[in-house]
Amino acid sequence: MRYRVRGWWPLIVMGWGLVASVAVQAAPSPDKLELASVSAYVAPLKASKPSYSKRADWVMPIASVTKVMTALVVLDSGAPLSQRLSVEKRHIPAAANAYSRIRPGSKATRGDLLAISLMSSENYAAYLLARHHPDGYDAFIAAMNAKAKALGMNHTHFVDPSGLSENNVSTAADLSKMLKAAFAYPKVREATTAAKHDVWFTHPGYSLYYANTNPLVRSSRWDVLLSKTGYLTSAGRCLVMVVNVAGEPTAMVMLDSFGKRTPLGDAGRIRRWLSTGDGGSVAASASRYEQEKAQTLAAQMLASQSADASGAETVSR
Repeated sequence: MRYRVRGWWPLIVMGWGLVASVAVQAAPSPDKLELASVSAYVAPLKASKPSYSKRADWVMPIASVTKVMTALVVLDSGAPLSQRLSVEKRHIPAAANAYSRIRPGSKATRGDLLAISLMSSENYAAYLLARHHPDGYDAFIAAMNAKAKALGMNHTHFVDPSGLSENNVSTAADLSKMLKAAFAYPKVREATTAAKHDVWFTHPGYSLYYANTNPLVRSSRWDVLLSKTGYLTSAGRCLVMVVNVAGEPTAMVMLDSFGKRTPLGDAGRIRRWLSTGDGGSVAASASRYEQEKAQTLAAQMLASQSADASGAETVSR
């Protein structure tokens, strides 16, 4: 039996074919993307696999990127954001330079301390959030590690809430999981993308102005949905973001690069690569830093693995 197709049906079939040809586009080639960061991970939040990864399983210091997890623990605790917290002196010394304009003895709301911890990376504010956790400082650190484990961040470990310790470590792949979780918290999205924030302290009364450490949140050419910067000598320049790329919230994790503007350049190269397939090029100084740092980290990891193997052999004997 022969069937004849009449009327509008062929047009619908042709239309479906056109839609399919538009929807099924080749993903950009990872070989076309050149980044200055030692480690990186790029993936739409809804995707199960990354669009791009570079040494994404290397365990590295993450500096103030830590503060995203600090925020999640604060918000999960349910402690009131309107509560005024006293600015107490540190009960343990900071692991690195912890200069702050906040005056000991004054008070600020938990919500303000959360905001400036995230958007301006205020280290003292992050410490105070942990210090005033309903169950205490040590319980706060334990909650950070428990949250990481619950999110499947199996190569992540925290020892302080600010990221001043180089012993706060993670991988680019793990941090993408943290970004995905953090994106579900409106307070985190709001604070990390604010250009500025003013805090009124009491006892005594004074105000302080804070600016976002990521200049991309102030750019009309970017639609940044979540952001956090980080820096330590051991960690290099770090940047994690969720960015709207062609209507798709996309996680970008960039760890350990040279110079303040280098991770911003990497972010631009990633966005251009996702949009056009062109990944651009990296400055010679940044590329040299990346290669040297990668070699150093690889040697450290190899030495650590050898030490672990030697220790295991000794125990077995």
